[in-house]
Amino acid sequence: MFTQLTSLFFFSLLASMAVSSAIASSDQCNEESVVSNNNQNVLQKHVAFFDRNKDGVIYPWETFQGFRAIGCGIGLSTVAALFINMGLSGKTRPESSFNLKNHSSGKFPNLLFPIEVQHIAKSKHTSDSGVYDTEGRFVSSKFEEIFHKHSNSNANALTADELSGLMKAYRVPKDYKGWVASYTEWKILYILCKDKNGLLHKETVRAVFDGSLFEQMEQEIARKKDVASI
Repeated sequence: MFTQLTSLFFFSLLASMAVSSAIASSDQCNEESVVSNNNQNVLQKHVAFFDRNKDGVIYPWETFQGFRAIGCGIGLSTVAALFINMGLSGKTRPESSFNLKNHSSGKFPNLLFPIEVQHIAKSKHTSDSGVYDTEGRFVSSKFEEIFHKHSNSNANALTADELSGLMKAYRVPKDYKGWVASYTEWKILYILCKDKNGLLHKETVRAVFDGSLFEQMEQEIARKKDVASI
């Protein structure tokens, strides 16, 4: 996404990165979908970490604060905030409505570049893994497929080479924006979260998709700061 540049993510962010919370039928939900307890689907939860004041709208300064909270430097956090919000704002703002509270309408550009969490699935890029469906729900079979097909040296982790193979496998021909978005998301995730042996673990990847990793990272950063101040 990082023109979409990470839905970090990565939102992804990098990550990312929804139409109104769409809940699958009970059978589908049991088999394939995970929906959070507060009626957000997992893609919304993935990006909601960056909604620092929890008003449903993410502004660039909130994206910046979120990246700083998970340990990113000022430079990366600034660039990420600019690219993510500029890339995703228009995609997540409904064209048929105008919100007086948030001064938000998809028909008119908003120079504050707000991202509406409720509509984050509208920013979902192509050339992705399919772990999020078109409504922002988590598809467990697609997630398991990542490791079944690409984790050859370790059943529950990816090496740098395996990650590169994964990204190539999901590329749609001539979908250059999708390639860049996917590459950015996965590379940032790998750089931030690989272990000392260069492995990106399955539990870590899942935590990114459901948004819980960001909270874990923020808590760890805060804990280290507390220890350092003693």
